Formats: sequence, C-alpha cells, structure tokens
Amino acid sequence: MVQLTLPKNSQVNRNGKTYKADKGGETIRTFKVYRYDPDAPENPRVDAYDVDVADVSMVLDGLIKIKNETDSTLAFRRSCREGVCGSCAMNINGANTLACTKGMDELGDGDITIYPLPHQPVVKDLVTDLSNFYKQHAYIQPYLQAKSPEPATEWRQSQDDRAQLDGLYECILCASCSTSCPSYWWNGDKNGDSDQEYLGPAALLQAYRWLADSRDEHTNERLDKLEDEFKLYRCHTIMNCTQVCPKGLNPAEAIASIKRMMVNRPDDKADPKKIAAE
Repeated sequence: MVQLTLPKNSQVNRNGKTYKADKGGETIRTFKVYRYDPDAPENPRVDAYDVDVADVSMVLDGLIKIKNETDSTLAFRRSCREGVCGSCAMNINGANTLACTKGMDELGDGDITIYPLPHQPVVKDLVTDLSNFYKQHAYIQPYLQAKSPEPATEWRQSQDDRAQLDGLYECILCASCSTSCPSYWWNGDKNGDSDQEYLGPAALLQAYRWLADSRDEHTNERLDKLEDEFKLYRCHTIMNCTQVCPKGLNPAEAIASIKRMMVNRPDDKADPKKIAAE
C-alpha cells in the first residue's frame, strides 16, 4: 500500500475552541472558522463562534462582529465591502466567494463554515499569500501595448470594439476562480519554473481582455507568451471558475477564445487583428 507523508501542520483539528453566545435564540448562528497561526506550534484548528445574526446581513458582517466582540485575534482581509476590491475572498460553505457580497439568507440553515482560499499558503487564519497569483497576472502584461505612434489625445475605439471587452475588464482579481480550479491546484505553482506552470483562469481571463482589445497591437507577442503545454492548455474546461466567479464572469469562455486564436493564427504569424480587418 502506498504510504503518504502529510506536510507539517496539514492535519486540521476540527474541534477547536468554542465561543458561546451570551444568549440563545432563533437569531444565533454558529460560524466555524479555520484558524492557523504560523508562529504557534499547534496544528490548524476550526473554532466555533455562536453569533447573534439579527443585525448581520452579509458573512463579512458576521466576521467583523466576531473580531470586534468575541475574538480580536481572528485575521482576515477586507476593504471596500462592496464587491469591488476582492480582498475578502474566502471559502464559505464549500465554495469560493466574497464574504462582503455573500448574504446570510443565501446560506440556508445550519452552521456556516469558513476556510481560506484553497491551495494557497496561509499567512494566518483566513489570510492567504497570493504572491504567485499576482506574479502570474503580471506575466500576461496587463496593459495596452501598441506599435503605432502615440496619438495626440487618446487611443480611439468604436462602440462595437469596446463592447468586446464586456465580461472581461470587470475582473477584480479576487482569486476565487483560480483557487477553485483543480488543474491550477496541481499545475499553478511549479517552484518558480514559469515554463511548467498553468497561469490559471484569472490571469488567462485578463490575457484575453488585452487580446480582444482593438487598440492593442501585440497580439502575436501575447500569444507567443502563452503557447506551451502548461500556461494555457492545462485548462480542461472543468468550469469551476465560471461557477464561483462573484462577478458573474466566464473565464472558461475567455480561455476557449484564446485557444481559438492560437489555432486560427496564420503560420507566418501575421497579426490576426489586421487580417480580420481586411
């Protein structure tokens, strides 16, 4: 039989500390929250917090209430509270989402389980290290690149061309999609070897955002950076990314569009956009 050796601190104690509410009643919900302190010798644990949710509408409000009233040591990221910054992405009841836009009424009855985003190094509690995720985003060069002389005023774009970017530019880089992708779990970090690394749904969605931009003139250069067996083609269209996106975007469709561009570009690598225009 195969013997598996689990990494240190990988086993989670699911019977951690329990924090009872001062009063019982119909408005009490139990939040079961993943806790991990890298400076402590103990394994990760799951603490249970009884919370009066009478005045709690979103999961983030519940976490803030726990931190303010019950346990100030709880660590999590938050900022805008409007689903714009992506800071509070975490795994809630088994699905990656934003705590600030996940309504308590969407969770049904029973306990609420909250874990950090999967397959990312945990800094503390619900805070993960997204350094590699941001490095992959930087790799696709997420900015306009042109070869034509810079115009005196602005790069102009028709309304139809602008409409091609809808469903792409709205990404807030919360990492919910990439960290829900099994292929990204296995291929998203190859110890710094960028040639053997799947970039993941978020980075590839943003890559297509610039490939689809009529003003960008580095189409072939961008495709060249994606053309190997790992960066793009490790997507197996599992669709987890599309199911969990809190902004309702479709990274899987964007990845399929990049694959079509790869297949359809000429052997001489003439600019696909210029050919389409002609």
